[in-house]
Amino acid sequence: MNPQNPTEEFLLLIRGTHWNRGMSPAQLARVMTDFYAWVDGLTRQGIHRGAQPLMEEGKRVSGPKGGTVTDGVFAESKEAIAGYFLLAVPSLEHAVRHAQACPILDHGAEIEVRPVADLCRPMAEVKAASEPPASGQPVPRVE
Repeated sequence: MNPQNPTEEFLLLIRGTHWNRGMSPAQLARVMTDFYAWVDGLTRQGIHRGAQPLMEEGKRVSGPKGGTVTDGVFAESKEAIAGYFLLAVPSLEHAVRHAQACPILDHGAEIEVRPVADLCRPMAEVKAASEPPASGQPVPRVE
């Protein structure tokens, strides 16, 4: 069982950095006009909390004390994250509906919709293990 609690914020991760490959400049201009109209709509609704495009390069840090640093972003990958939006909506279903309206989906981009949690999972587990259980409930264990 996940002890995290969702907030009323959702992250939309835009996947695919080359969805516009093969488009003419005129086609791309039309799609980008539609895309920015979608963004403006989110803003007018008062749910747009932030968004940024990401560069197509980066590093991945892992291992004890971050001792392993490798190229971590592969711009040619369909899975590469091109940017993100942070939306304030009441449910995952609302966030998905807004993501479905994004015009770049018609051209091969994908959007991953993730709820923002109140705490990271390890801290939520610590908190759950330290709280007294409600009467009749078993004591949660951290493994």
